[in-house]
Amino acid sequence: MDNFLGAYNKEDMSLFTDFYELTMCAAYFDNNNFEPATFDLFVRRLPENRSYLLFTGLEQLLLYLQSIKFTKRHLAYLKQQGFKQPFLDYLRDFKFTGDVWAVPEGSIVFPNEPLVRVTAPIIEAQIIETFLLNTVNLQTTMSTKASRVVYAAKGRGVIEFGLRREHGVDAGMKVARSSYIAGCMGTSNVLAGMVYGVPVFGTMAHSFVMSYPRELDAFRAFVKTFPDKSTLLIDTYDELAGLEKAIVVAKELEFLGFRLGGVRLDSGDLAVSSKRLREILDANGLEYVKIFVSGNLDEFCIAELLEKAAPIDFFGVGTKLGTSADRPYLDVIYKLCETSLLGVYSPIMKLSPDKLSLPGRKQVYRYTDCEGNFVRDVVALDSEVMLDVAAEPLLVNVMSKGEISYCLPSLSQIRAFASKSISRLPAKYKAITDAKVYPVELSPKLCQLVETLRERIVLNEIVSPNPV
Repeated sequence: MDNFLGAYNKEDMSLFTDFYELTMCAAYFDNNNFEPATFDLFVRRLPENRSYLLFTGLEQLLLYLQSIKFTKRHLAYLKQQGFKQPFLDYLRDFKFTGDVWAVPEGSIVFPNEPLVRVTAPIIEAQIIETFLLNTVNLQTTMSTKASRVVYAAKGRGVIEFGLRREHGVDAGMKVARSSYIAGCMGTSNVLAGMVYGVPVFGTMAHSFVMSYPRELDAFRAFVKTFPDKSTLLIDTYDELAGLEKAIVVAKELEFLGFRLGGVRLDSGDLAVSSKRLREILDANGLEYVKIFVSGNLDEFCIAELLEKAAPIDFFGVGTKLGTSADRPYLDVIYKLCETSLLGVYSPIMKLSPDKLSLPGRKQVYRYTDCEGNFVRDVVALDSEVMLDVAAEPLLVNVMSKGEISYCLPSLSQIRAFASKSISRLPAKYKAITDAKVYPVELSPKLCQLVETLRERIVLNEIVSPNPV
């Protein structure tokens, strides 16, 4: 192995693309097509039980665009795949030189709104498609799922525990980052803690308890090492018997001047059990001991537990958060919306059934009420001037001529921005089930352009001569 990821490294990310991206680019090159073009990255439709998206992944996207290059190793491999030498020579000196506009990371967004807009020579804009889609798809999927889990918890702490079930090293890192942005307290992923500064959490496994002759011995051994921050897993054998031993240890810690942090349940009827545990803990003067639960949790389970008034303080959410198990992907796409010839730009659109795309460079305007809550969005042409002072443009310039032109915020700043964004979305759009549909409209000028282009494209296709 070259490194812990396997036989590739960061420099190889230029080949992290679908083969047809390269074949199209080679054809552009052969036909001397270096004209600029504009592409929109957006989500066509929301998955079931999603009423919004929490956009994440912008930082990784920009760092990739600024650093993409093709090495001798890459070019040798592409030559083996049949690419011609002049195109390989072009790739040898490749550098992304385009302009990028995007909504800030941590923004609440909706379907058919451009999230990222790329204007660059068409080869450059085309070759980056796969990486952009992959990056935004994974991180936005996971941050959206995590935000729903956090919302369902109603202020109780949520910790991302899904590393062992997530889909590889890269996914494990990005899930930890995205879920922290979405409001999770932290993660069990130690590497993410070191790389991103995400707080790390962990208790103990059943194997630790089972490795000792008696459950009480295991608890005493653990608190000996961590007297000031121990949470004891009490359901390895019997939760009530485990709780009795945890109380013994808690009293021993009190004598030494420490406090037991909490007890954890990982199975059973968590609503019934947590109520019983809380009653017993309180009766023994241990009101400060928190109840932590885990085990196949998601936003639906958490909402049900709290509806039953379960006195739970913290939720450890693993597999179903870390894989977004109910809806593991987004219908995220990257479509051409503008071409150019000799410096003259022309809007373009796709007419495929159920896959219509919007033409031209666009801006998204968000309207708010007097309290700052989101009311509706309008997708407009970038050239339009919205006179309404309540309309806030969402897309900002993040890259100019291939260089990042945007002050990349810290992870804590993105997290704070996401929290504020989520808080400004009315509750009816955040419901775990049966949420209302947030209104996204097209401006009159954009609607007019859509109809004009539709007629022109249809007419052009009808009257085009048949090939000889």
